[in-house]
Amino acid sequence: MTSDPKPLQSAALGARHGFFTRQGGISSGPYASLNCSLSRGDDRDTVLQNRARAARAIGGQPDRLVGLMQVHGPDVVTVTEPWLPGEGPRADAMVTTRPDIVLGIVTADCAPVLFADIEAGVVGAAHAGWRGAVSGVLEATLDAMRRLGASRISAAIGPCIGQASYEVGPDLRDSVLSNSAAHDSFFSPGRRVARWQFDLAGYCATRLSSAGIQAIATLDADTAADEERFFSYRRRTLGGGGPMGHQISIITLDQR
Repeated sequence: MTSDPKPLQSAALGARHGFFTRQGGISSGPYASLNCSLSRGDDRDTVLQNRARAARAIGGQPDRLVGLMQVHGPDVVTVTEPWLPGEGPRADAMVTTRPDIVLGIVTADCAPVLFADIEAGVVGAAHAGWRGAVSGVLEATLDAMRRLGASRISAAIGPCIGQASYEVGPDLRDSVLSNSAAHDSFFSPGRRVARWQFDLAGYCATRLSSAGIQAIATLDADTAADEERFFSYRRRTLGGGGPMGHQISIITLDQR
């Protein structure tokens, strides 16, 4: 019998939310079991049931769950009406003031970041891979929330690839350091020559802090190292490739 999904949560956020693991769904094979990506080859009806399970687990309405075509960029969408599953715009973050909308971000090593200002009635969700973080997707999400009236924003960085698992080359390091040489602190020596271990969660937290956010929580989990709980693009790549699933992180203002 399939168990219900049990999301990870952060006390920093006052809104209903969840950082979901790969557990508690009905997908099978490499997608087992709570795969929530509609673009990776899993059966569509199965994925929609998984996404509905996640929405209901936080008290959200499955037919109000919206997602994006994520492209590792800085663009943010203000959601005023729900769209059909799989028909979201090309962007990597969303914000809304609609209490019935459920914002969903899928990841498999990149950092899911959820935002809330309950007093202002604004929530947001961002997909922050290294490219998106470097290009400013987190700051752009904050700007979009502030345009909607948010002023006391809290943020939580969900499970992503940990520094010990994230070996990177000079192209990534140069891109990060092009914004600030001080960001060298997020790199430790790699196991090979001209390689480094990158702290993605720490980098995202510093970008948020520099943008004026004081309430920042980071969930301590390494998606690449924890195969039982998380899907991981890095782990799948090192294992020879093939199909894989994605976990979802969602947030809503609905306080029912």
